[in-house]
Amino acid sequence: MRALAVAVVLAGAGLAATAVAGDFMVVPADQLVWREMPDSHGVRAAVVYGDPSKPGIYVVRVRFPPHVMDRPHSHSQDRYVTVLEGRWAAGTGARFDPAAATPLPAGSFMFHPAGGVHWDGSNSDAPAVVQIIGMGPVTSTDVDPALPPWVKVGG
Repeated sequence: MRALAVAVVLAGAGLAATAVAGDFMVVPADQLVWREMPDSHGVRAAVVYGDPSKPGIYVVRVRFPPHVMDRPHSHSQDRYVTVLEGRWAAGTGARFDPAAATPLPAGSFMFHPAGGVHWDGSNSDAPAVVQIIGMGPVTSTDVDPALPPWVKVGG
């Protein structure tokens, strides 16, 4: 139940936002509230803006430790992913093969269409941080709910 786990971790995560003149808002990186995803081998997420479980735009950052990936899954809404740090590895389709993932260095971008099956994380000694932007509410569905959604690979 990845969707429930993500919602529980991110709901009420609280933004460390600072109001600026008018409707502007600033979120200093050192004030993000990082929360570990349940049973994720150390994957952590922080809400930067909005709430993925509610209507409207949201921005979330996810930190993948080295050699931790998620299994094939899809999301109910489009998602726009930018690699901020490290090397993120991503694959598409229901066949999970970390060795075949496309390595995406910092600055890379990937679009995840609603319903598109994919898997991602770190398949190397390098951690990865990504920023995800989308419209809520969003849910995630695992291709095989009998398998744990997070897995250690290689290393």
